[in-house]
Amino acid sequence: MSKEINKAWEATIRKSSGTKKRASSIFSQMSVAHVDDDVSSEVCQVEKILPNGDFYTGQWLEKFPHGQGKYLWTDGCMYFGEWITGSTMGKGRFSWPSGATYEGEFKSGYMDGKGTYIGASGDTYKGSWVMNLKQGQGTESYPNGDFYDGEWKKGLQNGQGRYQWKNGNQYIGQWKNGVFSGNGTMMWNNGNRYDGAWEEGLPKGNGTFRWSDGSFYVGVWSQDAEEQSGTYYPSESSSESPMDWDPQNLYTVELSDCHICPCEKVAIYPSQKTLSGCGGEDDNRPLFKKRTDGSGRPRWTSEDGRISSYSNDGNGGLDVGRKSGFSALEARSISTRTSFTRLRIKNPKRQGETISKGHKNYELMLNLQLVCGNDALRELSSPGKSGSFFYLTNDDRYMIKTMKKAEVKVFLRMLPAYYKHVRSFENTLVTKFYGLHCVKLTGTSQKKVRFVIMGNLFCSQYAIHRRFDLKGSTFGRTTDKPESEIEPTTTLKDLDLNFIFRLQKSWFQEFCRQVDRDCDFLEQERIMDYSMLVGLHFKETTSAGTVAPTRISLDSAEDGRPGLSGVDADNLSVDPSRWIQLGINMPARAEMTVRKSTSETPQLVGEPTGECHDIIIFFGIIDILQDYDISKKLEHAYKSFQYDPTSISAVDPRQYSKRFRDFIFRIFVDDT
Repeated sequence: MSKEINKAWEATIRKSSGTKKRASSIFSQMSVAHVDDDVSSEVCQVEKILPNGDFYTGQWLEKFPHGQGKYLWTDGCMYFGEWITGSTMGKGRFSWPSGATYEGEFKSGYMDGKGTYIGASGDTYKGSWVMNLKQGQGTESYPNGDFYDGEWKKGLQNGQGRYQWKNGNQYIGQWKNGVFSGNGTMMWNNGNRYDGAWEEGLPKGNGTFRWSDGSFYVGVWSQDAEEQSGTYYPSESSSESPMDWDPQNLYTVELSDCHICPCEKVAIYPSQKTLSGCGGEDDNRPLFKKRTDGSGRPRWTSEDGRISSYSNDGNGGLDVGRKSGFSALEARSISTRTSFTRLRIKNPKRQGETISKGHKNYELMLNLQLVCGNDALRELSSPGKSGSFFYLTNDDRYMIKTMKKAEVKVFLRMLPAYYKHVRSFENTLVTKFYGLHCVKLTGTSQKKVRFVIMGNLFCSQYAIHRRFDLKGSTFGRTTDKPESEIEPTTTLKDLDLNFIFRLQKSWFQEFCRQVDRDCDFLEQERIMDYSMLVGLHFKETTSAGTVAPTRISLDSAEDGRPGLSGVDADNLSVDPSRWIQLGINMPARAEMTVRKSTSETPQLVGEPTGECHDIIIFFGIIDILQDYDISKKLEHAYKSFQYDPTSISAVDPRQYSKRFRDFIFRIFVDDT
């Protein structure tokens, strides 16, 4: 580290610690404490050299930075600002060895909120951030003198915005993924302008090019000269003839120097910086001991002797209350204790059975392979409720589902509307269909098999530890399996759900908008009985298969600061804007819930306990080919005689859509 960095660092420490405290260097032996020396449970002021050489000075709680503090990494990165239990949260300043800085708001380790980034080359962005990415309204000043003012999404210009070049040219209009797209106007410093449609950064479609003298060309624009067509209208003062100007000049001459300056790449995001030695998996959590009560049943107690309300699940783990009868008051008292409940999960196994020669469906698989490559398919263990069989491709990217003739008819009927919907909304949560096919099997039966190819929602580098199929109804919506028999491949249902899911604010807002759009579409197409498929990957999983939650502070509303633990970005790719999307690879939190068991009607959504898990969540709307036909109407009428009509799945599409939305918006909440 350079002498300049050392001097600047020491100066800021002295200033924050008081000028008369001492005159010696902060690195002197008297002023430094080892990270393991502090055992206080109250916030205190410390200076610590951490095991790998990192340095921290500021407020400290137990084994984490908490309050105001500065952290210097050995690679020269530095953060100065607010902390909550080891996570940068609130206002702060992060600097890189290159000289780049970010000053603004942080949340759970991310640059999130309002903030300003100044790059090493002078690239300056001021505006809104979401999870390290520019998102919302913001301005960018580029090193070459260009300037952008407008909307951003996932780190790129997206929406309405104005880009001005140093030479005075400017574009005002719509953007998508960092390029001109939609309707917009390009104005040159010589007075010429183009008004019209753009695609992938170039004029495409209807538009008008105007000269400063008042003449103009109206037509359909394309880089392909054969697709170009239009009419030239000279002004009264113009001496040009229609043959004097080639419309392709717009691409080859006028736009030749109108390039968008790329934004400076961030070398490493603050959320990817780890804190050395600040507690470990068990350092800041109470130890549990297994004891036996008078009945001989095992009970779990913390070191201080208080008994945990959770019992052994018979499989070396802890029952997390999936079908618990705890009251809301008991749940709240649990969350205020010092003890944590460790969730026990099993190691995920590859889903499905590889089909080889001799398998009863081997011939069918050979026919299905004509659209799916040469590798063997994997068949899921049992057919679905509808009798359809499911297969996975070898790379897990696609799922194949056999279909009934009635489902095919529904799909073909709604195909135009479906195509329009998925083209209009890139974040749609409805199933992604890639092909509909039919094969005739060899043999005497000449049986026709219809099947559809879909995207596999759970194709990811992350293992899926829990999966749920959620409809918002209660009748028959449980697996009736004890905790010890639940595998990562087990699909749990509504009454098995023991979490609510907390999404980052901007993602939650987009989630709500998209669920409304998708449900409106399905309602218009008279579709019902669809589900929200949810998959969870728990980030804190140990080699032993346990997951311990963090806690939401019950006093967070009083002091005005959030009490949530952070989700870090240690596994984000270099360009996270291409990696996370709505429903795919999304960092979130799962807060545990418990149900009341006093009512005759099962409680659909349990009471929050305040205990949270950092997760990667996947979700999407599946089974969208069930029409509300006569059979479903009869099913509804028959079951309504025996059960509460609101508890059964088969209801009118409008009623189904409303019930589904009401339920989904109760289990997915804003992480504030």
